[in-house]
Amino acid sequence: MTTRILIADHFDEEAANELRTVPGFEVIQKTGLNEAELVKIIPDFEVVVVRSATKITRPVIEAGQNLKLIVRAGIGLDTIDVQAAKEKGIAVANTPAATSISVAEHVLGLMIGAVRHHGPANLSMKQHKWEKKLFTGTELYGKTLGIIGFGRIGLEVARRGLAFGLNILAYDVIPIKTDLAVKQVSLDELLAQADLITLHVPKTPQPILGEKEFQKMKKGVVIVNAARGGVVDEKALLEALNSGQVKAAALDVFSQEPPQDFSLIDHPRVTATPHLGAASEEGQKRAGFEVVKIIKEKFAGKN
Repeated sequence: MTTRILIADHFDEEAANELRTVPGFEVIQKTGLNEAELVKIIPDFEVVVVRSATKITRPVIEAGQNLKLIVRAGIGLDTIDVQAAKEKGIAVANTPAATSISVAEHVLGLMIGAVRHHGPANLSMKQHKWEKKLFTGTELYGKTLGIIGFGRIGLEVARRGLAFGLNILAYDVIPIKTDLAVKQVSLDELLAQADLITLHVPKTPQPILGEKEFQKMKKGVVIVNAARGGVVDEKALLEALNSGQVKAAALDVFSQEPPQDFSLIDHPRVTATPHLGAASEEGQKRAGFEVVKIIKEKFAGKN
């Protein structure tokens, strides 16, 4: 019996080749499919693999009459209608640990870039200007970093933040046991005390940071979001930047991707990247081979 696997997004080549070597596995890679195209071809597959671009919606799942497994090579499951899959008895899996280091390093890079003005300074230099005094920044050392969401990525960010000499506050709905020198506090305490705030939470029905939360923060706070679009109210953030309540923001994720409204991205004190948190060669390789492992274990001895 052949297990047909659809890889619907860009995927590590070595991992894909590993899947192809498994007896009984037939691997087809087609990227850039919209919902209608997926609905048309999904009946032919037992497994579908996605990253962040392709959405596995209820209509796709309902059309997947042979579908047994949906795997996301990445963190979170917001690109998959998990409830629809559950109703049809289709297993859903992801690779939450594979790209934690990649995301954490990206967050620290965004943070440094925001406080040292790397983006505008680079643009200025490319315009053949020498505006040294204009881009005086601040150190991370001795500042207080608030981490909202203290899971795998939050812990990795804390480790790196401590190495920079940051004082770390963390908030999570479930307190986390750790030996790190991190003070776990309420959300209100974190908002009031942090000089920099970074979010590491799944997509939420309502923003975690909105107008009310920005008003509770220190004036001149720096916001970093490499978690999910929508966990920060973008309109409220833009207003907070304009008022000076927020000094700078570094954003890797947006409520709509690709963005259609660039008013926030165009703000001079916003650093923006196109959802690159997990986009490292090492992270994608780990995620790819974790997907291979998940699929092999699911179909072991069935082909």
